[in-house]
This record gives sequence, structure tokens and C-alpha cells, in this order.
Amino acid sequence: MTAPSTFGLSSEARNLHWLLNNLVEEVPGIRSVAVVSSDGLLLLSSDPDQNDEARQARETPRTGPRGSSADLATIVSGIGSLTVGAAKLMEFGAVKHTMVAMEEGSLFVMSISDGSLLGVHGSPDCDMSVVAYHMALFVGRAGHVLTPELRDELRRSLETEAGETRQGAAQ
Repeated sequence: MTAPSTFGLSSEARNLHWLLNNLVEEVPGIRSVAVVSSDGLLLLSSDPDQNDEARQARETPRTGPRGSSADLATIVSGIGSLTVGAAKLMEFGAVKHTMVAMEEGSLFVMSISDGSLLGVHGSPDCDMSVVAYHMALFVGRAGHVLTPELRDELRRSLETEAGETRQGAAQ
């Protein structure tokens, strides 16, 4: 995480940024992470430029989404919605986590609270059990502080950050 992204935020928001950054730095094979609200809006994401694996993945030619935060948030939201619908139809109770293993990587989605989701894009050689364990730790630490007020603060900070980025690119 870059320092400007946490400037002016509450201690709870800064703590969530720290937890997310810690997840990316400490768990081998994580390319990017996104926290998505129940309505599909990105609340918090890792900075893929801080992660060498993500940088290498972007430099490798391939088709399709390159793992941007917006792409990951959209995918996480869609998978979350699909699995919740499936669980209701099958009457199996609430969805705890979902894992999709692909040839070139993995996607993990875990419920946080009030429908919010944690999504992790992992490299093909990541240890899925280690990723799932650290995601569960993040959810345990973040779930109780992810209040409606904090979600609003995180959304506003991302909107402000995006506006500043657009202004800087226009100059």
C-alpha cells in the first residue's frame, strides 16, 4: 500500500489497509486482493505494483483481464452472487468460501460480513491451504470492524483516489 492511500483515514481504515498489505506480502503466490461490498463495489485492494509476481504476470503476454482491482472486484462479486444463489437453491446454508483452480492461477472468494467478500488472485503454484488459512485470519480480524460507516469511508477514499489519478493523468 502506498502512504497517500491511507492519509486522512480513520484508524480502522488504516488497520484494514495494513491487514491487506500484510496478507499480500506474507503469503507467497498472492497476485492481488480485493475486498468487495455486498453490492459489488470495490472497498479495498492491494497495489499490484508492490507485488513482483503481479508485475511479472502483467508483463507476460496473454489475453483477457490482467487482474486489475476493478476486474478482480467484478469477478469476486459475480462468483459470490452465483454461489449464494446456488446455496439457496440447494438449501445448504451460507457460503463460507469458494475456490476456482485454473491452469494459470487460482481465485479464492471468502465471505467477510454483511455480504462483503474477500477475493484473492493467486499464482498457479500457490499453496491453496496457506492462502485459505491467511484469508480466514484476515476475515476474522476484519469482519467485526467492517461496519457500514467504515465501508462508506473506504468507498469514498477509493473514489477520491481515482479522481486524483484521473486529474494527474490529464495534466
